[in-house]
Amino acid sequence: MSAPLVEARGLTCTFPVAAGPLARARELRAVDGVDLRIRAGETLGLVGESGCGKSTLGRALLRLVPTRSGTVWYRGDDITHANPTRLRALRRKMQPVFQDPFASLDPRMTVGAAVDEALSIHDLHPGPARAARVDALLAQVGLRPELQHRHPHELSGGQRQRVGIARALAVEPEFLVCDEPVSALDVSIQAQIINLLQDLQRELGLTYLFIAHDLTVVRHISTRVAVMYLGRVVELASSAELFREPAHPYTRALLASAPRLEPRPSGARPLLQGEPPSPLQPPTGCAFHPRCPEAVARCRAEVPALVTLPSGRSVACHLRTT
Repeated sequence: MSAPLVEARGLTCTFPVAAGPLARARELRAVDGVDLRIRAGETLGLVGESGCGKSTLGRALLRLVPTRSGTVWYRGDDITHANPTRLRALRRKMQPVFQDPFASLDPRMTVGAAVDEALSIHDLHPGPARAARVDALLAQVGLRPELQHRHPHELSGGQRQRVGIARALAVEPEFLVCDEPVSALDVSIQAQIINLLQDLQRELGLTYLFIAHDLTVVRHISTRVAVMYLGRVVELASSAELFREPAHPYTRALLASAPRLEPRPSGARPLLQGEPPSPLQPPTGCAFHPRCPEAVARCRAEVPALVTLPSGRSVACHLRTT
């Protein structure tokens, strides 16, 4: 097994929540003791319902949000408390691709200027070589050279996302956190962007953390898949194994609740019912037990650890690890 490129050990991220004058200040635990390894060259899919902590985890790995406890490692180095100089160097190796490129691109800057800015910040390809590098980056993501003179509002959603990818690639990174990069696009455009990301991965040897709601997309692009629930990873397996035979009750419910072409049997009840509990008031024991049809007394009292089984799959469920 290859050494991890990026790793989280016991990672916890919390955010203060405003309270009334007579109420005690509260804390939202967005990421709760996550252990995760991302191997060089793979695509690790990260799935779960809205609010489960996926985006916070991705940003914590990039050192874009503070951590409460635990550590983040990159190529064997602890970068949790890296100083600004070290972080600046790391920014070249670790880049985000956001869900909404329209919000992440400066509307006053042309496409060419946006890509050029990334090169300028890190003083890459100075002088006449920079313009040639901008042209090459746009071509690499499938954009015509003349589009560099347009502003974001003059582009389609798919074209804007290609600009976002070009800007991320400008600094020659190794690791990309793709946070819902196709969720705002039409299905046909989604396929084009996914194919582009796969082509770039093969060409440049990139490593991806791919965060998404769409399980079909995750199944197509991912090497392995991690499933999050209320700040914790509850299952981690190869993409083929997880979609063929999900082990955790939440994973099974999540897959069963995904949109499908064939109708469900008459009278069949959805496996995933109700809303996730508030992270401000998480349940005792296993956080999924209030929605789990298999929950037993131990589930309500004891938090299950994420255990790696002989097959290599990891699962946090009392009923699957005893």
